[in-house]
Amino acid sequence: MPMSFRGRFAGRSAVITGGASGIGLAVAQRIVDEGGRVSIWDRDPAQIERASAVVANLRGVTVDVADPAAVEDAARQTIEALGAVDILVTSAAITGPNMTMWEYSTDDWRQVVDININGVFYCNRALVPHMLERNYGRIVNIASIAGKEGNPNASAYSTSKAAVIGMTKSLGKELAKTKVTVNCVTPAAVRTAIFQQMSQQHIDFMLSKIPMARFGEVEEVAALISWIASEECSFTTAAVFDVSGGRATY
Repeated sequence: MPMSFRGRFAGRSAVITGGASGIGLAVAQRIVDEGGRVSIWDRDPAQIERASAVVANLRGVTVDVADPAAVEDAARQTIEALGAVDILVTSAAITGPNMTMWEYSTDDWRQVVDININGVFYCNRALVPHMLERNYGRIVNIASIAGKEGNPNASAYSTSKAAVIGMTKSLGKELAKTKVTVNCVTPAAVRTAIFQQMSQQHIDFMLSKIPMARFGEVEEVAALISWIASEECSFTTAAVFDVSGGRATY
């Protein structure tokens, strides 16, 4: 069972994109358990409903993070509903198909970029001004070990996650003299519903690269994210946190 830090997020409100399942939902559960309020942004209203049955007192907004106007509207709705947004965790992402880059269709490539890169940009862009106005914020962008190493037959996904790392470093430095921190995490493979988008061959490849010889658990990733999203993480920004079972080489 994960350790709980009672009251760590008392008085704080969080937005978690892709928060209706997987790592996002685990983070939502942890923040609620530790006294915070959470709005999950997800494009699947049925999934939001299922998540709300698992985690008490969740608020949900149906939004496609690849649509900048929809993201701006979701930000306004959420700030009005919660009174403020102190924390942003960008968990929404897709893998795209597993194939060589020269076999990739332009439509598949564009969809991965739109959700995994542009979606993170739109969400960060929508909430940073609000955080600056409040003189406080914690942003945690979820990248991937693939963004560091580049997985074969996953060029779009690897490229998109490398972009998230670069975006995090840039924004973190831009905000370094404020009370808003921006960091990212780079998990190795964690068994979630996103595995349904991958071939078994690719899943086996990812497992073979992890020295611990197992996949991560969503609760393990959520534990790290929750610390980065807390007030205690106050002297770290533009940083990349590894959670890869020993896979990362830098």
